[in-house]
Amino acid sequence: MTLRKRTHSTALAAAVAAAFAAAPAAAGAADYVQSSGALSFASEYQGETFVGLFPDFRTTLSFDPAAPQDAKLDVTIPLATADSKNGDRDETLMNADFFNVAKFAQARYTASGFRSLGDGRYAADGTLELRGVKKPVTLAFTWTPGDRPVLVGNATVKRLEFGVGAGDWGDLSIIPNDVAVSTRVTFVPAP
Repeated sequence: MTLRKRTHSTALAAAVAAAFAAAPAAAGAADYVQSSGALSFASEYQGETFVGLFPDFRTTLSFDPAAPQDAKLDVTIPLATADSKNGDRDETLMNADFFNVAKFAQARYTASGFRSLGDGRYAADGTLELRGVKKPVTLAFTWTPGDRPVLVGNATVKRLEFGVGAGDWGDLSIIPNDVAVSTRVTFVPAP
């Protein structure tokens, strides 16, 4: 009787193990690369609003909406590509007082783990590295799933925390501290 009971238990354990092995693995995070996108920044100069673009930014993402806490986001931004449609302003942005592209060619935003805000909205509490300074920046975004999912987000960057436009340009009546950053990225599965 004992032998038969042990054999039955072993057979049951083997059947359970086989069932788990045959079951499909959890979907997990999907890895994506940027297919197309836009990354813009908006500020003011002496009361006049201007908008600039970083046309050559690149984004990779690992994300499963069912497990946002496991997500990973990486954005690389070549600073020399900044284009505000004003040659004088763009030249100023490149110099040592602002982006200092001779010393810091790119900015980088990384985030590990998102927070769900409900209704397809999320927050990525990440780190922006700009001019050699790393500070926390939160990207709030919506996620539209599909074959080519789309992330649309925005963040506020406090420029003086990164030394952008310090010194003579630090006067907040000339240029505000808050810079609005917006992005729209269409993704495709990573190869």
